[in-house]
Amino acid sequence: MAGSLLGLSQDVSLERIVQVALERGYTAQGEMFSAAAMARLAEELFQCRAELLSGGLEGENRGKILRHLTAGCPLLLPYDEDSNHEPCRRRGYKAHWAVVSGVLLGLRGGALSPACQEDGEISGLFRPGPACPPPAPEDVLEIYLLSKQGKSWRPQLWSYRQAHESNAQLTDFCPKRAGDGKAYVVPAGGVRAGLCGKTLLLRPRTAQSALPQPAGPPPAAER
Repeated sequence: MAGSLLGLSQDVSLERIVQVALERGYTAQGEMFSAAAMARLAEELFQCRAELLSGGLEGENRGKILRHLTAGCPLLLPYDEDSNHEPCRRRGYKAHWAVVSGVLLGLRGGALSPACQEDGEISGLFRPGPACPPPAPEDVLEIYLLSKQGKSWRPQLWSYRQAHESNAQLTDFCPKRAGDGKAYVVPAGGVRAGLCGKTLLLRPRTAQSALPQPAGPPPAAER
Protein backbone atom coordinates (compact mmCIF):
# COMPACT_ATOMS: atom_id res chain seq x y z
CA MET A 1 0.00 0.00 0.00
CA ALA A 2 2.82 2.40 0.82
CA GLY A 3 4.56 1.55 -2.44
CA SER A 4 1.55 2.76 -4.42
CA LEU A 5 2.02 6.21 -2.85
CA LEU A 6 5.69 6.55 -3.83
CA GLY A 7 5.21 7.16 -7.55
CA LEU A 8 7.04 4.00 -8.61
CA SER A 9 7.68 3.26 -12.27
CA GLN A 10 6.25 -0.26 -11.80
CA ASP A 11 4.21 -2.09 -9.19
CA VAL A 12 5.72 -4.66 -6.82
CA SER A 13 3.35 -7.54 -6.11
CA LEU A 14 2.51 -8.76 -2.64
CA GLU A 15 3.86 -12.19 -3.62
CA ARG A 16 7.23 -10.64 -4.50
CA ILE A 17 7.36 -8.74 -1.20
CA VAL A 18 6.69 -11.90 0.81
CA GLN A 19 9.16 -13.92 -1.26
CA VAL A 20 12.03 -11.50 -0.68
CA ALA A 21 11.19 -11.21 3.04
CA LEU A 22 11.35 -15.00 3.34
CA GLU A 23 14.61 -15.21 1.40
CA ARG A 24 16.25 -12.54 3.57
CA GLY A 25 15.13 -14.22 6.80
CA TYR A 26 12.95 -11.28 7.84
CA THR A 27 9.81 -13.40 8.24
CA ALA A 28 8.61 -17.00 8.47
CA GLN A 29 4.81 -16.68 8.36
CA GLY A 30 4.39 -13.18 6.96
CA GLU A 31 5.03 -11.51 10.32
CA MET A 32 7.41 -8.56 10.60
CA PHE A 33 8.54 -7.85 14.16
CA SER A 34 11.56 -5.76 13.17
CA ALA A 35 11.14 -2.19 11.95
CA ALA A 36 14.79 -2.22 10.88
CA ALA A 37 14.15 -5.26 8.67
CA MET A 38 11.05 -3.57 7.27
CA ALA A 39 13.21 -0.57 6.34
CA ARG A 40 15.74 -2.75 4.52
CA LEU A 41 12.94 -4.60 2.71
CA ALA A 42 11.32 -1.34 1.56
CA GLU A 43 14.59 0.09 0.29
CA GLU A 44 15.40 -3.07 -1.64
CA LEU A 45 12.00 -3.57 -3.25
CA PHE A 46 10.82 -0.01 -3.82
CA GLN A 47 14.16 1.75 -4.36
CA CYS A 48 13.09 4.35 -1.82
CA ARG A 49 14.69 5.98 1.19
CA ALA A 50 13.53 4.57 4.52
CA GLU A 51 14.19 6.60 7.66
CA LEU A 52 13.68 4.71 10.91
CA LEU A 53 12.55 6.82 13.86
CA SER A 54 12.79 5.65 17.46
CA GLY A 55 11.26 7.05 20.62
CA GLY A 56 7.61 7.25 19.61
CA LEU A 57 5.55 9.82 17.75
CA GLU A 58 5.98 12.72 20.16
CA GLY A 59 8.92 15.01 20.98
CA GLU A 60 11.19 15.86 18.08
CA ASN A 61 9.62 13.10 15.99
CA ARG A 62 6.27 14.87 15.93
CA GLY A 63 7.42 17.77 13.76
CA LYS A 64 9.39 15.44 11.50
CA ILE A 65 6.36 13.18 11.00
CA LEU A 66 4.01 16.09 10.22
CA ARG A 67 6.45 17.60 7.73
CA HIS A 68 6.87 14.19 6.08
CA LEU A 69 3.13 13.69 5.66
CA THR A 70 2.63 17.27 4.50
CA ALA A 71 5.19 16.62 1.75
CA GLY A 72 2.93 13.85 0.44
CA CYS A 73 5.04 10.89 1.60
CA PRO A 74 3.73 7.81 3.46
CA LEU A 75 4.92 6.29 6.71
CA LEU A 76 4.63 2.81 8.17
CA LEU A 77 3.44 2.56 11.76
CA PRO A 78 3.50 -0.56 13.97
CA TYR A 79 0.66 -0.59 16.49
CA ASP A 80 -1.76 -2.86 18.34
CA GLU A 81 -4.86 -3.38 16.17
CA ASP A 82 -8.29 -3.39 17.81
CA SER A 83 -11.29 -5.28 16.37
CA ASN A 84 -12.29 -2.16 14.40
CA HIS A 85 -8.69 -1.79 13.07
CA GLU A 86 -8.04 1.30 15.21
CA PRO A 87 -5.10 1.53 17.64
CA CYS A 88 -5.45 -0.10 21.03
CA ARG A 89 -3.11 -1.13 23.84
CA ARG A 90 -2.51 -4.88 24.15
CA ARG A 91 1.22 -4.85 25.04
CA GLY A 92 2.07 -5.93 21.50
CA TYR A 93 -0.19 -9.02 21.47
CA LYS A 94 -2.12 -7.55 18.51
CA ALA A 95 0.85 -5.95 16.75
CA HIS A 96 0.22 -5.02 13.12
CA TRP A 97 1.45 -2.45 10.61
CA ALA A 98 -0.53 0.43 9.13
CA VAL A 99 0.14 2.89 6.32
CA VAL A 100 -0.33 6.56 7.20
CA SER A 101 -0.81 8.75 4.13
CA GLY A 102 -2.21 12.05 5.36
CA VAL A 103 -2.94 14.33 8.30
CA LEU A 104 -5.86 16.47 9.47
CA LEU A 105 -5.25 19.36 11.86
CA GLY A 106 -7.78 20.90 14.24
CA LEU A 107 -6.87 24.56 14.68
CA ARG A 108 -7.69 27.18 17.30
CA GLY A 109 -10.40 29.61 16.21
CA GLY A 110 -8.94 32.57 14.35
CA ALA A 111 -5.72 30.74 13.49
CA LEU A 112 -6.74 29.79 9.95
CA SER A 113 -4.85 31.56 7.18
CA PRO A 114 -6.96 33.55 4.68
CA ALA A 115 -5.12 31.63 1.96
CA CYS A 116 -6.90 28.40 2.96
CA GLN A 117 -9.90 27.41 0.87
CA GLU A 118 -13.03 25.87 2.37
CA ASP A 119 -14.10 22.49 1.03
CA GLY A 120 -17.11 22.65 -1.27
CA GLU A 121 -18.96 19.82 0.47
CA ILE A 122 -17.84 19.80 4.11
CA SER A 123 -18.39 22.99 6.10
CA GLY A 124 -15.48 23.88 8.38
CA LEU A 125 -12.95 21.82 6.43
CA PHE A 126 -10.26 23.89 4.72
CA ARG A 127 -7.53 23.01 2.26
CA PRO A 128 -4.31 25.00 2.01
CA GLY A 129 -3.89 27.43 -0.87
CA PRO A 130 -0.59 28.02 -2.74
CA ALA A 131 0.50 30.76 -0.32
CA CYS A 132 -0.85 29.17 2.85
CA PRO A 133 1.77 29.16 5.64
CA PRO A 134 1.96 26.23 8.08
CA PRO A 135 0.08 26.83 11.34
CA ALA A 136 2.01 27.70 14.47
CA PRO A 137 2.38 24.70 16.83
CA GLU A 138 0.45 26.49 19.58
CA ASP A 139 -2.52 26.89 17.21
CA VAL A 140 -2.81 23.13 16.58
CA LEU A 141 -5.35 21.69 19.03
CA GLU A 142 -5.87 18.25 17.50
CA ILE A 143 -4.08 15.97 15.05
CA TYR A 144 -5.59 13.03 13.18
CA LEU A 145 -3.73 10.58 10.96
CA LEU A 146 -5.27 9.22 7.75
CA SER A 147 -4.39 5.55 8.21
CA LYS A 148 -5.17 2.14 6.76
CA GLN A 149 -4.48 -1.37 7.97
CA GLY A 150 -4.38 -4.14 5.37
CA LYS A 151 -7.59 -5.85 6.49
CA SER A 152 -9.61 -2.64 6.67
CA TRP A 153 -11.99 -1.82 3.82
CA ARG A 154 -11.31 1.93 4.03
CA PRO A 155 -8.92 4.50 5.48
CA GLN A 156 -9.63 5.80 8.96
CA LEU A 157 -8.83 8.95 10.90
CA TRP A 158 -6.90 8.07 14.05
CA SER A 159 -6.17 10.34 16.95
CA TYR A 160 -2.47 11.16 16.92
CA ARG A 161 -2.22 10.56 20.67
CA GLN A 162 -4.04 7.24 20.39
CA ALA A 163 -1.62 6.11 17.68
CA HIS A 164 1.37 7.27 19.75
CA GLU A 165 0.18 5.45 22.87
CA SER A 166 -0.39 2.20 20.97
CA ASN A 167 2.98 2.41 19.22
CA ALA A 168 4.81 3.15 22.48
CA GLN A 169 3.61 0.03 24.35
CA LEU A 170 4.59 -2.72 21.88
CA THR A 171 6.66 -4.78 24.30
CA ASP A 172 5.63 -8.45 24.33
CA PHE A 173 5.21 -11.38 21.97
CA CYS A 174 1.67 -12.78 22.06
CA PRO A 175 1.60 -15.95 24.24
CA LYS A 176 -1.01 -17.48 21.91
CA ARG A 177 1.40 -17.21 18.99
CA ALA A 178 4.28 -18.45 21.10
CA GLY A 179 2.36 -21.64 21.79
CA ASP A 180 0.84 -22.32 18.37
CA GLY A 181 3.72 -24.55 17.21
CA LYS A 182 4.73 -22.26 14.34
CA ALA A 183 8.10 -20.60 13.81
CA TYR A 184 8.33 -16.80 13.87
CA VAL A 185 11.21 -14.41 13.25
CA VAL A 186 11.63 -12.18 16.32
CA PRO A 187 14.69 -9.90 16.59
CA ALA A 188 17.16 -9.92 19.46
CA GLY A 189 15.53 -8.03 22.29
CA GLY A 190 12.06 -9.19 21.25
CA VAL A 191 9.07 -7.13 20.19
CA ARG A 192 10.17 -4.26 22.43
CA ALA A 193 13.46 -3.87 20.55
CA GLY A 194 11.93 -4.47 17.13
CA LEU A 195 8.76 -2.38 17.18
CA CYS A 196 8.25 -0.33 20.34
CA GLY A 197 8.32 3.40 19.54
CA LYS A 198 9.44 2.78 15.96
CA THR A 199 8.11 4.60 12.89
CA LEU A 200 9.28 4.24 9.29
CA LEU A 201 9.28 7.24 6.94
CA LEU A 202 9.35 6.37 3.22
CA ARG A 203 10.26 8.82 0.46
CA PRO A 204 11.43 8.57 -3.17
CA ARG A 205 15.18 8.08 -3.50
CA THR A 206 15.82 10.25 -6.57
CA ALA A 207 14.69 13.67 -7.68
CA GLN A 208 13.31 12.13 -10.88
CA SER A 209 10.85 10.04 -8.87
CA ALA A 210 9.96 12.76 -6.39
CA LEU A 211 6.30 13.07 -5.49
CA PRO A 212 4.32 16.17 -6.48
CA GLN A 213 4.69 18.78 -3.76
CA PRO A 214 1.49 19.89 -2.03
CA ALA A 215 0.42 23.50 -2.16
CA GLY A 216 0.90 23.98 1.59
CA PRO A 217 0.16 22.39 4.96
CA PRO A 218 -2.44 19.64 5.43
CA PRO A 219 -6.21 20.19 5.49
CA ALA A 220 -7.37 21.94 8.62
CA ALA A 221 -10.63 22.17 10.48
CA GLU A 222 -11.13 25.38 12.42
CA ARG A 223 -12.83 25.14 15.78
